[in-house]
Amino acid sequence: MSSVGLEGLEHTVQLTHIWINELDDRLGWNNKARSYRLLKSVLHALRDRLQPAETADLAAQLPTLLRGAYYEQWRPGAPRAKHRSKADFLAQVEDAFKADPLPQPSRAVMAVFELLSSKITAGEIDDVRHALPEEIRNLWPERYVRA
Repeated sequence: MSSVGLEGLEHTVQLTHIWINELDDRLGWNNKARSYRLLKSVLHALRDRLQPAETADLAAQLPTLLRGAYYEQWRPGAPRAKHRSKADFLAQVEDAFKADPLPQPSRAVMAVFELLSSKITAGEIDDVRHALPEEIRNLWPERYVRA
């Protein structure tokens, strides 16, 4: 592999660490593995509720390494999540934390939404939010909503 290829790989690893570190700081967890698990589970819950085109639009703005995690086990032809309530969204996220339950699942999801709002363009965040049912959309902290 050329050094240019390695530089690209190193860059996406670095960006992914920045995202995870920022989320870990927002949560005050001091547990980067747990923060990564949360980020991945929220991204999957979002992905499962978006149309394929919107799923791809959001993925395009993720660091390459996170984009791979986002698409992990995704089947674009499969039906979207049937249960689109806030409770179902939170349950999907909490499923990744059976061994160490989240004390405040809504707050944890909001921290991920804050991170996404700080890293992804306002237009894309607006598109994602408007594709979600209102009660899930309401988890997005207002101060991070730009439109």
